[in-house]
Amino acid sequence: MDNASAVRLFTLSGLNETMPYRVTLFSLTLAYYCVILFANIFLIVIIVLDSNLHEPMYILLCSFCFNALYGTAGFYPKFLIDLQTTSPEISYDACLLQAFIMYSFACSDLSILAVMAYDRYLAICQPLHYHSIMTKKRLSQLICISWLTPWCIFALNVILTSQLQLCGAHIQRMLCVNWVIVKLACPKANVFPNSVTAYCTMFIYTGHGVFVVWTYMHMIKTCIRSKDDRVKFMQTCVPHLTSMLTFVCTILFDLMHMRFGPENLPQHLKNFIAIEFILVPPFVNPLIYGFKLTKIRNRIEGIFCVKSKLHLPAQTGNCS
Repeated sequence: MDNASAVRLFTLSGLNETMPYRVTLFSLTLAYYCVILFANIFLIVIIVLDSNLHEPMYILLCSFCFNALYGTAGFYPKFLIDLQTTSPEISYDACLLQAFIMYSFACSDLSILAVMAYDRYLAICQPLHYHSIMTKKRLSQLICISWLTPWCIFALNVILTSQLQLCGAHIQRMLCVNWVIVKLACPKANVFPNSVTAYCTMFIYTGHGVFVVWTYMHMIKTCIRSKDDRVKFMQTCVPHLTSMLTFVCTILFDLMHMRFGPENLPQHLKNFIAIEFILVPPFVNPLIYGFKLTKIRNRIEGIFCVKSKLHLPAQTGNCS
């Protein structure tokens, strides 16, 4: 890396317009990050400790929450530090690491959502074969693939980026992403391999999205015929579909803006578009699954009812 680029430090200018509000923004961001940590860890603990929730759908949800913790850890601590400085900076190596975490988090999310769609497809469209296909071994393999594949793909992306000679050290964002670093390459630098791997990656994960659409077409066709299947679809597939739409919309906004968006947008709007994929899904997903999935909702209600019985023994009618 040292031979490839003389740039050892990047400046992040995405926060320049927030100077008068940094104390307020720091407090709100810290509180928001704590809520994300609590919500995701709370769901993980519930699923791990309750043997009734050791089913493929809930294990995949647990993996989903772990990925949210992984992705947010790559952004929020550094962002909170930047809010306390007048000129945010990040080292070259740390920038590449953050770019790797951001991209691998996003694509792991999409991979896990695709595996969830496959799980729901088997449960609704092939219920008699569900347990013979979705074994513990198969589930473990799918989870490992959903994590390791993005890591390998983006390790290659970051390695290719690290070979570029950079002629700029100014990033007009609040965080590092791979394509923004590539755009800082010198005019004579060969970015063709980076472009090829970027478009191949987009093709692979567009395929994930097409697969999810295909599974939902079959599930909807099956659910039309049966009332029980419609109930199962509403209980387990609606949260997944909501998460999928939320995630895809936030990612598409960022990708379209990064590749084709105008440069004259207000900085605060650029900032929101750039971080919405790490801002919205990690907070919304635990709420969606916690309130919509019956077993998890009942478990959460049971926990709070036990606490209310301990503290208010005279008022236990609603929890009995």
